[in-house]
Amino acid sequence: MPISPQLELAFRDRFGTRPVTCVRAPGRVNLMGEHTDYNDGFVMPVAIDRAITIALRPRTDRLVTVHSLDYQQSVTFSLDDLQRGERGWAAYVIGVAWALQSAGSALLGWEGILSGDIPKGAGLSSSAALELATARAFAAISGLAWDPARMARLGQQAENQWVGVQCGIMDQMASAAGRAGHALFLDCRSLEYRHIPMPAGIAIAVLDTGTRRGLVDSAYNERRQQCELAARTLGVRALRDIDTAAFKVRATELEPLTRRRARHIIRDNARVLQAIQAMQADDAGTLGQLLNASHASLRDDFEVSSEALNAIVEAAQRQEECFGARMTGAGFGGCAVALVETGQASRFAEQVAAEYIHQTGLNPQIFVCQTADGANILPA
Repeated sequence: MPISPQLELAFRDRFGTRPVTCVRAPGRVNLMGEHTDYNDGFVMPVAIDRAITIALRPRTDRLVTVHSLDYQQSVTFSLDDLQRGERGWAAYVIGVAWALQSAGSALLGWEGILSGDIPKGAGLSSSAALELATARAFAAISGLAWDPARMARLGQQAENQWVGVQCGIMDQMASAAGRAGHALFLDCRSLEYRHIPMPAGIAIAVLDTGTRRGLVDSAYNERRQQCELAARTLGVRALRDIDTAAFKVRATELEPLTRRRARHIIRDNARVLQAIQAMQADDAGTLGQLLNASHASLRDDFEVSSEALNAIVEAAQRQEECFGARMTGAGFGGCAVALVETGQASRFAEQVAAEYIHQTGLNPQIFVCQTADGANILPA
């Protein structure tokens, strides 16, 4: 996919010439493995065909200047004097420069135009996409080797230590290392990853409930503490170290609430591994059943769903062309994900939206996506 005419025209208008190069980094949605990441477990995100794109050219000095088409804002900063204080999207760009230089990379200045089509606030990880697009831009201009795992870690470092948001590594890894036609199986302990082929004829529908998460920080911290208590009680480093067979024997060692929390994590880790087998067998039906089971577990055992999430997931599951659906993300609002027959995706979106509006009175946003490659350089 070459640079869009709109982005090239915007670059010409601002800088008087065409860009030298163009980079992009995708958003992501998590198919399987929820709340397993901070339990050293397994996750399976996919990079999607919604992305952040930067058209750029090198400068002869150590300045970086970036204009965002989406926000109609610009930032200029010196690589020799990185300052905190910028907010919003600009903080992420500066933070990536800081992380790269802190890791010993010699950076060169550049100027660029930034734009994206990742819906804001929909849980599709626009921040990680911005971090990885920025890292790809610096790598292209400065002649840096592109190591997806290393760049993902630096993107996470920028978000944790410069921006001040305590995120895990999954979003950055999906944006850096995704592959079209595949999901990314990631071991959150070792950061080893593999590309797993998606079954043929599947589209990914992201179902935004139109609700946003309330009290998610306190609930998230509470769930994390409950998981850590369960691991301590069972005498393991993390719940990832207990399989379903061992848990069945030892579950009564945990009090009922902690037992339910642990059961979700242990079974969702197992579901990720089962999903790999289903995908390798091109078995969309079994993969969909695993999504359905994961949602029930998040709703009943981990208790992080919501009325809106349950309503939109159930509406999706009622459609004939839907293989399976579940909430995705931290929970208490936000988005669900569904796997649907590619040729019926439009009908699916219309029907789910109509049923959800009738039941809740809320207006959803439904995005039908395909898998995409991770951060890359676009052809001129």
